[in-house]
Amino acid sequence: MDKFDVAIIGGGPAGLAAGIYTSRAALKTVLIEKGMPGGLAASTEMIENYPGFAQGIGGPELAMQMDAQARKFGLEVKSANVEMIISANAGFSIKTDDEEIITRTVIVATGAQPQKLAIPGENKFHGRGVSYCATCDGAFFKDKIVAVVGGGDSAVEEALYLTKFAQKVYIIHRRDELRATKILQQRAKDNDKISFLWNTVVEQINGEATVKEIITKDVRNCEKNSLQVDGVFIYVGTRPVTEILKDLIDLDERNYILTDENMCTSKSGIFAAGDVRKKSLRQVVTAVADGAIAAVSAEKYLEDLKP
Repeated sequence: MDKFDVAIIGGGPAGLAAGIYTSRAALKTVLIEKGMPGGLAASTEMIENYPGFAQGIGGPELAMQMDAQARKFGLEVKSANVEMIISANAGFSIKTDDEEIITRTVIVATGAQPQKLAIPGENKFHGRGVSYCATCDGAFFKDKIVAVVGGGDSAVEEALYLTKFAQKVYIIHRRDELRATKILQQRAKDNDKISFLWNTVVEQINGEATVKEIITKDVRNCEKNSLQVDGVFIYVGTRPVTEILKDLIDLDERNYILTDENMCTSKSGIFAAGDVRKKSLRQVVTAVADGAIAAVSAEKYLEDLKP
């Protein structure tokens, strides 16, 4: 059984940045990721606000470069799903779906997943017109009519991306103005393919084999309407992936991990980085910074353990 100095759970920007720093510091490090490296960043068509790329960089390309950089320094990557973390002698035992990994420290970088609307039809039509990733599924809606639910950066970015394929894109937002950054708002307002439904929520998704209709409600007067669409893309926030940690470290009321400025959690030897922790801004640049800080904190922690 292999024993590691550091085990990183999650292969998004935070986890990969942590892996670059710990591996470069000659700490034996394993990164465990159940999917493709890059996390949500890898499903973003274009990232324009990551420093160093004046013309922007594709999310998948940035993820691949981070992954290659980390591996260059000796990071070991395992494709597995973590089922349990247990405190063990002088470290931790991580149970995956096919093995046990022993490590002296853990960096949790499991990220966050899209929040669901929890309305009738959402689960039924997931993958058949309901999506949480325009970059993944946008091409299936060529010349179709789609709705994007949400008003933040992700919602507007994905709505703009969908205009490459769809003939019409509705942005449905429960407020009377967007929360997205001004530059994205202006791009959306200038795009002839985008229309806005303000003060509106989606109450139901209907269809047959695929999505055909959504039922909307005006939050001001409760008036309901039917809107004929072929797809619904949902961007109403995220929820942290912390199910395996609930009895191990302190979480806030929304189940985000509580850390100090050094990314230390309430459990000695466990650190957290990226979207999974409680923080004011969730961007690639802040995730990478978190990962670097967590890695250095883990290194110092291991140094302090030496006799």
